[in-house]
Amino acid sequence: MNKKAVLTKDLFECDIPFLKEVFEKSTYPWEILPQIKNIVKELLEKGIPGYHLLKEGVLVGENVSIAETATIIPPAIIGSNTEIRPGAYLRGNVIVGESCVLGNSSEFKNCILLYHVQAPHYNYVGDSILGNYAHMGAGSICSNLKSDGKNIVIHGETEIETGLRKIGGILADHADIGCGSVLNPGTVIGKNTQVYPLSCVRGVVPENSIYKAKDNIVDKR
Repeated sequence: MNKKAVLTKDLFECDIPFLKEVFEKSTYPWEILPQIKNIVKELLEKGIPGYHLLKEGVLVGENVSIAETATIIPPAIIGSNTEIRPGAYLRGNVIVGESCVLGNSSEFKNCILLYHVQAPHYNYVGDSILGNYAHMGAGSICSNLKSDGKNIVIHGETEIETGLRKIGGILADHADIGCGSVLNPGTVIGKNTQVYPLSCVRGVVPENSIYKAKDNIVDKR
């Protein structure tokens, strides 16, 4: 079985200049989630080369396409060549890299999307980090709060106490989530891993794998 990666350095190659140091300093990616609000605030105050103020609290890069019916609640940062489609709802504390797609009726809050991320249809992405080229199939959800409201534990090779009540999905670079899937709070999907449609996923899924069911995870060949 391939590696059940949970370290930031094993999940992401962050080349976004204003986020690179943040990722390098974190041991685990969920440590970044409580920092997002302050990261965005500092970037809004300093500015980012090549970005301009769309409205108070919203910085956008070049060639960003935003549908008239999309809603963007500040603060938010949106990278160049990103498309925000009709009905998309950005609820604040959102950082989006370049060349991403935020799709119709999809909702985003307190999250980071790196480069070339696609969440194009009816997705929920809260308290989550989506790596480069990560893709969420239609209707797939990053659930971010346990039904009992307790702090989230990451279930990997060992149990990792996070001290956080809200963690959604941690999708490594090139992770691909099938349509209609639910990632339970604190789920980590490894690099280059695919999840079958209609899956209910919990814990850490190894890199370079195909998740067919809880007890049927196979190596990619």
